[in-house]
Parts: sequence; structure tokens; C-alpha cells
Amino acid sequence: MKAKSKKNSQLTFRIGKVRGDLRSNVWYLTYHENGKRLRPRVGADKEMARQMAARINAQLEAHTFSVFNFEPISIDELQRQWLNHHEQVLRSSLQTIRRYRSATDHLIGFISSKNSAHKTSQFQTSHAEQFVCYLRSIKVAPNGHPNSCKRPLLDKGIKYILQCCRSMFNYAVKRRHLSPYAENPFSSLDLDRIPVENSKPVVVFNNEQERDFLQACDDWQLPLFLTLILTGLRPGELVHLLLPDDLDLETGMLYVRNKPQLGWQVKTRSERKIPLIKPLWDVLKIMLSGRVTGSVFRQHRFSIEREPALSGLTEKQLQNVLQQRIVETEMNSADPIERSSRLKIARGIWRDSGALKTDHIRTEYMRLTRKIGLPHFTAPKSLRHLFATNLQDGNVDPLIRSELMGHSTRATSGASHGLGMTATYTHTRPETMRKQLDAALSVRPAVEIAKAWLAKKELFRYQQ
Repeated sequence: MKAKSKKNSQLTFRIGKVRGDLRSNVWYLTYHENGKRLRPRVGADKEMARQMAARINAQLEAHTFSVFNFEPISIDELQRQWLNHHEQVLRSSLQTIRRYRSATDHLIGFISSKNSAHKTSQFQTSHAEQFVCYLRSIKVAPNGHPNSCKRPLLDKGIKYILQCCRSMFNYAVKRRHLSPYAENPFSSLDLDRIPVENSKPVVVFNNEQERDFLQACDDWQLPLFLTLILTGLRPGELVHLLLPDDLDLETGMLYVRNKPQLGWQVKTRSERKIPLIKPLWDVLKIMLSGRVTGSVFRQHRFSIEREPALSGLTEKQLQNVLQQRIVETEMNSADPIERSSRLKIARGIWRDSGALKTDHIRTEYMRLTRKIGLPHFTAPKSLRHLFATNLQDGNVDPLIRSELMGHSTRATSGASHGLGMTATYTHTRPETMRKQLDAALSVRPAVEIAKAWLAKKELFRYQQ
């Protein structure tokens, strides 16, 4: 009996809630956690097995996750859960989610091509390094269209893809989908040190190019591009301006506001107000011709006589029409409509109100730059860069610059802390903002062109 007991002690042991068993010269640990029976394989060394058992027992007693309590999942399932987290929990914009999906789809394609490391627990730093080499070897369509001419990924694009993959694996770490104490494989790449050598440069107009560009505009294009140059609006912000709340022609103030009830929000969610310098203020008055509701900037086909289907509606009335269309869609559908479907309906409201599309702004911008011999200027966002550059040249106060651009002035850490705390205690008066903006922009060619256009309109009115 004693011999049997001695033999059993050599084949098994117990430390608190953990039992060790020797099977085929390999030690296994057995314990229960969160209602699940776990039986990890440790190895042939009994002393190491006892140390691991003691460690797990201490973690169980402290009610923390044990070292072996993790759930590896496939990387394509990780992508699904991560994107769903952004959709349902963080409520990221659909455009952001689409960018994240496109970026991490490269990782899914890499894994499929190598036919290895399909699980989160299998993906190591060596695989992440191989993925970087893979990204440098493939060609993609810059605009995502399958028929577009393909080119290698630029360094900036590669870096963005890797940053998205790192964020996705951070999500996996927090939900214990990686092996115990495993490091995020993309964190080991030290992404911040990857140089960006072949990124597409952002170019802005010089004075002569700015003058040539605006002189090439017709009467419909000029107010639109003047506003972008003299306010620094993003194209998406410009096409979602509504009368009367977003443009006060009595005080000459422009307001950039979120409109979640109409399916649109500012990129940073930060609302702001921008004073209009006098020439732009006068140009917008003439452009609107007394209109007091609807989109500020309408499609070209509505600039003469035609009126959009939802002409003359206030923002509240547009919201009501949107809700009616959503209800009608839900009544004709067996399943609740998704957020993407709701936003598609909202885009229909903007279209029927006559609002421009951001793609139309880019098309018109490229048409004008080709006309003046600058075909390499293809991004209307460069006009926002031009506005920021003009503020810098005009010595506009940094806090006012941040407010006009819609950038955050709140500090997080380090050197920016002083500016952030100053911003917290500073409340810029509209007249101060207008004074600095007038001083910075009054010497710009855009103002000269605006005045000439106004003079031409005044002469025409006088002749009539």
C-alpha cells in the first residue's frame, strides 16, 4: 500500500487548486477557471511543472487571469471583431472603418498567400517582418479602383497599414487572444523609426499660381474656391454648410457644425467659427442672391434656374424627410437597416437638397489646374494647406491658428503642455480673430481677385 502511495506521489501532485499529472513522461496541469476546465501541457521537468502550478494557483487566488487562460482566434476573425468594435462600441465613422478594413485586408491577403500563421497565437514578430517585405513587393491602385493603373505602395501607406495592424493586435492583447505574455508582434517593428522617403509631397500655390487659378474660375467656381482659400475649410465641411445656421451674413461669421441627425460630422468632431473677411463676405452675398435656406454651395446645374427637389427646406425639415425615408425603408425590409444604409439614405437627402459632392470639388479643381498648366496639383486639400501657410506668413497667433483650422489645442504631454494649458484658459474674442485674419489675408491675390469680381458684378448691375 505504501509502495502504491509512493508511486502515485511520483506521478501526481497538487498545489492548492492546481493538480499536476505525469502522462507519457510529460507533466500536465489541471485546474478550473471561469467555469472551464483547463489542462495545459508543461513539459518533462517536474520542478518546473511545480513552479508553474504554484504561479497559476497564486493567480487563481488573486482572481486574475491565469497564464494559460487565453483564446487564440483566426486573424480574419480578429479583424471582424476589431472592426465591429469600432462600429458598435467606439462608433467610428464609416469612412474610418473602411480605411481600417482596406489596410488590414493586406494582412489577410499575406497570410493566405503564405498559408501559415492563421491564428493570433501563431503570428510572431518574424511574420510581421515578412509582412513588411510583402507590402514593399506588391502594387496597388492609388484610388482603390480595380481598373486604375497600379503602383508600389508608398512608405506613408506602408506605415499606415502597419499602424492599423498594430492597433488590431493591441485589441487582441487586451482580449487575451495572444499567447500568454506574448508581445504585440507589430510593436517590435518600432514603426516610428521607419523613414518616409517617397511620400507624395503636398504643394501649395505661390502668389502667381493662386492668381492664375482664380482668374480661370467661372462665376460658379469662384465663390467656391475663394471660400476654401480664405477660410481653410475641408472640402467635406464646405459641401455640408446649411443656411441659415452655418452662414450668418449679418455678422459675417461662418460656423462649422456637426450634423449627426443628417448623417454627417466634422472629421475631428470639433466645431468652430470662422470670421469672413469683407471681400469674401460680399462675394457670398451675391452668390446666394437672397436664398435663406438649403445648402450654401449647390451643384452647378442648380446655379441658374433649376431648383433641387428639396429646395427651400430648413435643417429641421430635412431631418424630418430623412426620418420618413428611413421609416419607409424599414417597413420594406425584413431586417433592421444598418448604419451604412442609414448614411446612404442621408446622402440622398443632401443630393436632393442640391448639395455638392466632395468628388465634384476635386473634379473642378483638377480641371482648373490643368487649364493653367499645373496638372500635378490634384488635391483640393492643398488649399487648406495654403490657408494655414498664409496664417503663418501673417504671424497669426498660434492659438487663433489652431482654432481657425479646427485643430485641437489641448495638450497631452511633453512640450505641447504649455500651449494646451494656455488654450484652456484662453477664450478668443471674434473681433480679435477677425482682426488677425484680415491682416493675414488682405494682401493675398485671392482678395485682389475677389474685389475685381465684385467690381465687375457691380458694373453689370449698374448697366442693367
